[in-house]
Amino acid sequence: MAIFLTKDSKVIVQGMTGATGMKHTKLMLADGTNIVGGVNPRKAGTSVDFDGTEVPVFGSVKEAMEKTGADVSVLFVPPAFAKAAVVEAIDAEIPLAVVITEGIAVHDSAAFWAYANAKGNKTRIIGPNCPGLITPGQSNAGIIPGDITKPGRIGLVSKSGTLTYQMMYELRDIGFSSAVGIGGDPVIGTTHIDALAAFEADPDTDLIVMIGEIGGDAEERAADYIKANVTKPVVGYVAGFTAPEGKTMGHAGAIVSGSSGTAQAKKEALEAAGVKVGKTPTETAKLARAILGS
Repeated sequence: MAIFLTKDSKVIVQGMTGATGMKHTKLMLADGTNIVGGVNPRKAGTSVDFDGTEVPVFGSVKEAMEKTGADVSVLFVPPAFAKAAVVEAIDAEIPLAVVITEGIAVHDSAAFWAYANAKGNKTRIIGPNCPGLITPGQSNAGIIPGDITKPGRIGLVSKSGTLTYQMMYELRDIGFSSAVGIGGDPVIGTTHIDALAAFEADPDTDLIVMIGEIGGDAEERAADYIKANVTKPVVGYVAGFTAPEGKTMGHAGAIVSGSSGTAQAKKEALEAAGVKVGKTPTETAKLARAILGS
């Protein structure tokens, strides 16, 4: 089983004909993702050959869904046009929109998040500024390398892209049911809590690894949710123990103000909820191994 993405998912790529979209569509196809189309109004009616796999290009998300039955869109759309692209996906009511784009204005992210809410949350948004999600051996929607792990029984939810990859590699011999990179911007669609709830309900996930980072209170809210709702073991890591106060670190949302948003405060909140928290990714992987081994 998996969360959000399975071997049966039919994926379209908004922005497929751009350089980044072309590169990652080719990689997703190589991982076995069922990509059924791309979207570019200026190239509608054409197709793109990916090493013998012909992928049609449609003029809109709605047309792509009508013609192919697509239920997932991966967006590689430049920041200036990303809001319109996400709104188009929401209007088409595609069940899952994975927004890879980095550098989207927070105002735009807030606008399309609010729009999705106003339309009844028929479209789950993952991202923006995220690596996407992967169900190893089944499907890959985004930019997560498909060859660093195998199917298994660990569920991973992470704010950080590179730490997602590292954790998957550290635990590659055990493998993952699904890994979800939610992004580290101040406004995102799917949260730690959403992924935790899905992994808790997934019978093929035995342990959850949660990666957070400094800034905001998402990890503290996740800790409260874990304490009240999660019965499976959770192992955590919070990036940024040595980050200076008042300085944005990496992601737009990773900023510490006073004692608010510090890695130490998040670690303490998670440990109070029964989560074992490592000081490094490698230590976190060892904690996961110890739990699964017992």
